[in-house]
Amino acid sequence: MKKDRHQKLTKSTRTRLIIMFLTLTVCMFALVLRLGWLQVIRGEEFQQMAKQQQTSDITLTPGRGTIYDRNGKELVLSASTHAVYASPGEIRNKEETATFLATLLEIDEGELLDRFNNETARVITLKRWVERSVGKEIQEKKLRGIWITDDHKRHYPYGNFASYVLGHTNADNDGVAGIELRYDKHLSGIPGRWIKTVDRDGRQLSSSTEIYHPSEEGLGIVLTIDEVIQHITEKALDNAMELHNPNRAMAVVMNVKTGEILAMAAKPDYDPNNPREPWNEKEEESLATMASEEQLDYWFSMWRNPIINDTYEPGSTFKVVTAAAALEEGTANLDSEYYSDGYINVGGPPIRSWRYYDPFGHQTFAEAYRNSDNPVYVEILRDLGGEAFYEYIEGFGFFDLTGIDLPGETGSIIPSLNQVQPKGPEVFTRDLATMSFGQSFNTTPLQILTAYAAAVNDGVLMEPQIVKELLDEEGNIVEQMEPRKVRQVISADTSKKIRQISEEAMRLGNSRAYVPGYAVGGKTGTAQKLVDGHYPAGVVIGSFVGAAPMDDPEIAVITIVDEPRGGTLYGNTTAAPIAGEIFAETFRYLGIEPRYTEEELEKIDEEDKIEVPNILTKTLKEAKSILAENELEYLVVNELFVEEDAIVIETGPKPGEKVEINSTISIYIESRDQDAELTMPDLEGMSVQEVKRILNAMGLQLKVQGEGRVVNHDPTPGTVVEKETIVIVEFQ
Repeated sequence: MKKDRHQKLTKSTRTRLIIMFLTLTVCMFALVLRLGWLQVIRGEEFQQMAKQQQTSDITLTPGRGTIYDRNGKELVLSASTHAVYASPGEIRNKEETATFLATLLEIDEGELLDRFNNETARVITLKRWVERSVGKEIQEKKLRGIWITDDHKRHYPYGNFASYVLGHTNADNDGVAGIELRYDKHLSGIPGRWIKTVDRDGRQLSSSTEIYHPSEEGLGIVLTIDEVIQHITEKALDNAMELHNPNRAMAVVMNVKTGEILAMAAKPDYDPNNPREPWNEKEEESLATMASEEQLDYWFSMWRNPIINDTYEPGSTFKVVTAAAALEEGTANLDSEYYSDGYINVGGPPIRSWRYYDPFGHQTFAEAYRNSDNPVYVEILRDLGGEAFYEYIEGFGFFDLTGIDLPGETGSIIPSLNQVQPKGPEVFTRDLATMSFGQSFNTTPLQILTAYAAAVNDGVLMEPQIVKELLDEEGNIVEQMEPRKVRQVISADTSKKIRQISEEAMRLGNSRAYVPGYAVGGKTGTAQKLVDGHYPAGVVIGSFVGAAPMDDPEIAVITIVDEPRGGTLYGNTTAAPIAGEIFAETFRYLGIEPRYTEEELEKIDEEDKIEVPNILTKTLKEAKSILAENELEYLVVNELFVEEDAIVIETGPKPGEKVEINSTISIYIESRDQDAELTMPDLEGMSVQEVKRILNAMGLQLKVQGEGRVVNHDPTPGTVVEKETIVIVEFQ
């Protein structure tokens, strides 16, 4: 009996052992498979994850490229600052660290402690755009777990100056509008990296080696914009806004021969330093009540450049295209005769002249251009024919974008020939007729200016140009943009005739854009504004397009006043005076002497002019006071940051010359006393461009050693130096 029980127990034990063995074998086999899966199949993935956990990788923001005007004046800068980072796991005494940093970084001490106690965060950004002096003070404290790196903040020293050209950046230094957006990849530079090995709490391992890849500064952009002409243009627009209280006022100044844009402005505008600040208090109150999406829509509409992003009906400024086409095709000449009853019937209500109740009657082609008589232009287009007319619309570039190097350009909205002449050329329709004087279609201000420049520059259509050059950190030219000819639109002979009738229209028509001595030519326009599908009475856009001097055009100008209020609303009373002011002051600035005709000399009344006072050797403060007493304004040309005790060394016009009251006098100053002591500033951490700018302004010479950021320089900070001293700067 015992023997049987023993045999049963042995057999049972053996069975259990076999089962346990098989189970262990299966488990071991599964573990081997799992280990092989992890090490062989997913080994690389887990290796990468381990590296990521053990690596602290901080991105170093590169310096964004500087934007200059055509003469090298800095319009947009990247201020050299610091960024402060923290690794919570490395901080030894969090309370003391928070207390020390709270005041310097202007962050609540309790908030800092909360961020330091965040166990899940390996590296946190405490604050960007910290002043270098503050960063240096933090570095000297040598706080464990607190790091300082280079950072850059975009700065627009002139505020809202040329904001629709320059655009702005967001908090991450990415371009949002204007040149900042269009050339973002060139301006951005290449970010650097700071890599080090850390434990699970973010503490740097003693055996680790740091890898530091410095950032590379972005390219500089040289614009075709002339800072002085831009100031002149913006001042003229400000005057128009105050006088006419319109929705907007706009202007563009272009080099006729090259297509270079010398100035481009619209008012009201915005400050790129504070791009989300509304235009006025009323808009600010309205913005506060908007939902987030509505606010974004508002901001983007505020940042839109209306000169290239929005369209309008150009009105009579488009008559230059109709006139040029008729002269080129030979369907009219300057002496062709027309008769106007003040209206013309082409289907629907009569198309009227602005002198409907006192019609012009008999007039030549040249007189009709000067009189801007709509019925005659309908006749001119009828003789020309729709097909030929559309060929010149295309030739002058209205079916294409101008190609300007700014983002978001909008094309013209022009009906096809089949839409305005559905029954063929034998039927002359009202829609086609109204196009002859710039209605029934939309275009942009820049397209009108480009077409007019082609009409007066011997018939060559040029592509508008806003960027001249790209520069590297050393100031060397990386890429140069050359003026680009698009096509020959009309002959030089036809262009000469357009110049003749344009100049006569301004001079004989008593245009407020005309400047004696400079032979201004052009065309004014007053177009009814389409609102909600109809043309309300008194809602107009006044405009002017022209060039000067007409014997050899140098600059072309377009000015637009959108919905002027109060007084007469014609283009000659709203837009033309802006152009006249721009022409007069720009030619004075460029040093182009007036050449008066005998007729102009007879009309000039010297009693209406004032002599430029002698302010040479005066301080800027004294000069401003003297000019104000003489009812003259001023513009400092050669300095960005001016001091009241700076000395005036030159003026334009020169002392003794006669100018009109309220003219702007260009002032050139010597900003620093020649005998004053120069103290060497602290250049540590700055880029080559920043050092060049500072030393050039001080009259010191630069000798570069290495590349990157300044680590040392001789003479040292605080040393008194003389002008022309060579400063040896070491970069790493």
